[in-house]
Amino acid sequence: MENLDKVYAERIAEEYAPKTESKVVRLKKLDTKVKRPAFIFAYTFGIISALIAGTGMSFVMTDFGPSGDLGLIIGIILGVLGFVLCGINYPLYKKILKIRKSAYAFEITELAKEIAGNK
Repeated sequence: MENLDKVYAERIAEEYAPKTESKVVRLKKLDTKVKRPAFIFAYTFGIISALIAGTGMSFVMTDFGPSGDLGLIIGIILGVLGFVLCGINYPLYKKILKIRKSAYAFEITELAKEIAGNK
């Protein structure tokens, strides 16, 4: 019974003890910090672009929106705009990722060298 109490006390003490973060975990967090804003932008921009293109297609193919030639013209413009925005989404993503990588490159490479040197 005493042994069980000791194990229980050690487990609770371990839970409240200050945690030291390993270098590999810190490297993964930095990598995520670099990539996450580009991912969020790409998904958000892609969804908005697809919605714009879909709205344009709805104007052209249904009675939704202005009727007659005006609806057709607005629908074509919105559809083309949405598809153009979808097309530039990936280059924008790559550009944002490149800028973020260059901003954190030194810190990440130094940490990676430390990890490689320790092994």
